[in-house]
Amino acid sequence: MRSRSGSGRHSITIITHEDPIGRGPTNYMIHADLSDRQDGWREQLWTRQLTEDRFEVTCLPFFTYGICYLDVVTIDSNHLVTSVVQKSGHRTLRVALVAEHQDRDQLHDLLNGKVVEAALPHEWLQGTYLSVDLPPGTDPAALAETLKAPAQADALHWEIDA
Repeated sequence: MRSRSGSGRHSITIITHEDPIGRGPTNYMIHADLSDRQDGWREQLWTRQLTEDRFEVTCLPFFTYGICYLDVVTIDSNHLVTSVVQKSGHRTLRVALVAEHQDRDQLHDLLNGKVVEAALPHEWLQGTYLSVDLPPGTDPAALAETLKAPAQADALHWEIDA
């Protein structure tokens, strides 16, 4: 989901998480700047505050590269991520379904079933973007095999980020 907010003369688009895996009553929202890919875009990240300036990521980033579940980050005075100070060892499998593809709904159901069957924490955004947590030691080969044919048919795009 995207929400627009005005900040002076610049428009900012914030990509928000609909159902973060680590949602809790004390979550702290920060943002990752995505303007290197799309001017004015930010991704909202759910975190758990560890110290005054350190936060543990408790969601699965959809568009922010180099940050995964349980990584520890620092922020600036605008609540924007400045650096990753501790990697958790988790990786993120990201899938973007092609919204106009005739098999999109079937692929959504297939992929959702596969990640549930594998008992992997995951998040969906608008039914089109999927982020899957790959804890340390997780072999993504079975999921990658499921993604090959649809990717070759231009029905989806996927990647693994660490």
